Amino acid sequence: MSSTILGIIASSGSAAPVVFPIIVAHDTTPFVSAYPWSPGFGTKYANPASLPPGNGRAVDFNLDGTNLAMASATTPFIVGYSWSTGFGSKYANPATLPAGQGTDIHISKNGASVVISHLTTPRVSAYPWSASGIGTKYANPATLPVDDSLTAQFSPDNAYVAVGFSTSPRIHVYPWSPGFGTKLANPATLPVDSVTGVEWSPNNSSIAVSVSGLTPYQAAYPWSAGFGTKYADPATLPAGNANAISFISDSSAIAFAHETSPFITAYPWSPGYGTKYANPGTLPTGIGRDLEFSNNGASIAVVHETSPFVTAYPWSAGFGTKYANPATLPTGRGFGVFL
Repeated sequence: MSSTILGIIASSGSAAPVVFPIIVAHDTTPFVSAYPWSPGFGTKYANPASLPPGNGRAVDFNLDGTNLAMASATTPFIVGYSWSTGFGSKYANPATLPAGQGTDIHISKNGASVVISHLTTPRVSAYPWSASGIGTKYANPATLPVDDSLTAQFSPDNAYVAVGFSTSPRIHVYPWSPGFGTKLANPATLPVDSVTGVEWSPNNSSIAVSVSGLTPYQAAYPWSAGFGTKYADPATLPAGNANAISFISDSSAIAFAHETSPFITAYPWSPGYGTKYANPGTLPTGIGRDLEFSNNGASIAVVHETSPFVTAYPWSAGFGTKYANPATLPTGRGFGVFL
């Protein structure tokens, strides 16, 4: 559910590229595992010196590759680290912590803010974010999510933040200035059940959600400073409760991680759903919890609840042959991935 920014990206103001790892947030200590990506898994990086406090739920990187944020199931619920070809120092905890278990986390594309969805009111918290760490918490939005928040994301232009949750209307979108503005109008056709993932297309023309509980397990809308009329559902739906969503970097494909085999489903996006791509030849081994396309659109990874806990494929208008598993696997169920 984190932003789609892995791979090699030109660093602002520098000729050197930024090379991102693949990172898995998971159950069981050390709660986060990171690997070089070439593409394919390299030798696992050393664990951070100060481990996350408990089960990892989501992870995201800033665009210049100097720091990362993680949502945890255990207080302080939000954890930040510097990064330089491996984990650096853990940032100090914010003075005002999120009020409950973190469920998703996202750094704005300009690297200036971080938002975390969490259980317990106010159910969403946001902070300034920089190489110095986590700043003073922004004021809560005037209109809070009405139930447990399961996902949060900034728009590609840093102008909005979306929060998905369990009870109708199940999604709130706020202007972001930075700080929460007045909630926008709900979509005319609401998602039918709990919104577990939300993502704007990278070209900022669409917003889509993954849905758990009731079919059709997703909803997608045109976006232009607000929700347009819901797109038609795909002809072949995701096979079960959907837990996460990802757009490819050129906005030409969309994918879902879900709880029923084949555990990952992808479609062309034009905007609107095309005919479902063929399933990968080697399926993930269990319930899909999160997934992400790489920045260059050449790979896709999904984390799941059964060993090896992370599965990755080449992508070229469809799934290629599964990459070999990492030599050192994550130690528990995968819940978040950054690729």
